[in-house]
Amino acid sequence: MTSDSTASRSRPSRRRCGEATATVAAAFWAVMVGTTVPTPLYPRYQEAFDFSDLMVTVAFAVYALGVVLGLLCFGSLSDRLGRRPVTAVSLLLAGAAAGVFLAAGDLVVLLVGRVLSGLAAALVTGAATAHLTELAAPGEQVRAGRIALAANMGGLASGPLLAGSLAEWAPAPLRLVWIVVAALVLLTLLLLATVPETVPRRSGRGLIALALPRVPAEIRVPFVRCALAAGSGFAVLGVLTATTGLFFDLLLKLSVPTLSGATVSLAFVCVGTGQLLARVPTPRRVLPIACLGLVTAAVLLATAMLTASAAPLVAASVTVGLSSGLALGDGIALVTRRTEPAVRGQTFSALFAVIYAMLALPAIGVGVLIGHIGLRTAGTVFAAVVAALALGVLASLPRGR
Repeated sequence: MTSDSTASRSRPSRRRCGEATATVAAAFWAVMVGTTVPTPLYPRYQEAFDFSDLMVTVAFAVYALGVVLGLLCFGSLSDRLGRRPVTAVSLLLAGAAAGVFLAAGDLVVLLVGRVLSGLAAALVTGAATAHLTELAAPGEQVRAGRIALAANMGGLASGPLLAGSLAEWAPAPLRLVWIVVAALVLLTLLLLATVPETVPRRSGRGLIALALPRVPAEIRVPFVRCALAAGSGFAVLGVLTATTGLFFDLLLKLSVPTLSGATVSLAFVCVGTGQLLARVPTPRRVLPIACLGLVTAAVLLATAMLTASAAPLVAASVTVGLSSGLALGDGIALVTRRTEPAVRGQTFSALFAVIYAMLALPAIGVGVLIGHIGLRTAGTVFAAVVAALALGVLASLPRGR
């Protein structure tokens, strides 16, 4: 028997690859669901555990900081240990986070659960995305990337909808949703055992190492532009995720978790849509369109705050989601086109580390402002800062290229 025929026999069948792809995508989705489940529940956690509006934003921000920590320390771990083991660890962390939230009795326990969720998201993002690409048949890598995008953004969008619906129409609003999340994680963890590994495990020292971000000198200027534009959009997403429940509760006097959950879910759906639409304009027009969209979103957000109206808030969610997706898609295309494979993973880690840092830190800043000047004024000031940053990126773009 020839070596070619042996390789052919050992290669997973197309049907098995399809099943494995579905399982990995489901695992990716399940982990990301748990990261946004708390969004419509923050007002109820406040009532139950008696903490301030500032701590609502801190509870959100520690998740994003956990993602940054995971990207910096473990961003390349699946290259060494394999895709399936790292995805399994991320599922275990997501399950542990669900258990922590299920047993939570105070704010400190909530913060621990958020950090675990952040680490789980950091691990699964790289491992599952790479696994889906490697399971794809030759020529289907683009389709695999779209599946990864759907799993990622679909999970982020599903969490608030699931939590808001159960909180409004089912008993035990702070407990039942975490039982559902834990069940999803456990199911996908069991199914993951049937998925073939695509990276041979390596032995020796250095399996767990600090993977510091690295951006090649030749792309640093456009990289910074893309990262700042996408980060500005994600800063708005972070503030929306942390404070939409407060907006409906404090300004509109509506304690309706489904509404706040749907508003945030819509934003994440639009992020995924924006990434797909990034291929439509010519490359030199993507970032200007994204920046103008961010300015528009900032104006809509300020309008929502000043008028205490839900309609401009929903419009801001749609606009900022599409604009963030465009900027992120442009950054991903930049790294893919203009970096060598040897440094591409670290460059992607740098991109997402910047974005998640900008997702977290402004939310804390807004939380501080809320305590001093109120939600309405704090939201308006934040919108002005985002608009100024987007205009600065737009002004820095080279003309005629």
